Amino acid sequence: MSMPQDPITKIETAKKKKEIADTAFKTGDLQTALLSYHEAVMYLHGIDKNMLSAMSGAMGGARAPPLPDEETVETPGVQKEKDAQDQKELTEVDDLLSKIYSNQSACHMKKGNWKRALETAEKALSKNEKNYKAQFRKGKAQGELGYVEKALATLEDLLQKDDSDKAGISAEIARIK
Repeated sequence: MSMPQDPITKIETAKKKKEIADTAFKTGDLQTALLSYHEAVMYLHGIDKNMLSAMSGAMGGARAPPLPDEETVETPGVQKEKDAQDQKELTEVDDLLSKIYSNQSACHMKKGNWKRALETAEKALSKNEKNYKAQFRKGKAQGELGYVEKALATLEDLLQKDDSDKAGISAEIARIK
């Protein structure tokens, strides 16, 4: 099977693989789900984010690349603002990877493979720190691995950031204690 080279085609193929995996997960076919999630990740790895930015600019509205000396200009407050914007910018690829890694974590949790559940939850959070499902899974996996203090810190931090599942988070905290 040859992999498409076009970044847009790769993203679309990865989305299809994710849909297959999501369906397999819902039916309890964890091996197929994990395989399809893995394939989706493989399509997304190596996509040049600069090229994606340029392509989205061609499709409508990204800013022009900086001039060679533009990055070195020191204007108080401006560089901090630019850095904050760069950190907040979540690409479509990062968002998709975060969801896929988080779903892989859920598969590993169902299989009782807590080490891999923790690893994939952390990968999800590295792509999107606001992926609260991944943070919950990270805390649960830490607790199952015996890292009680880390688990409690992770879950209590989550409770501060997102109280939409306050009951579930609180129940997990109580279970770990």
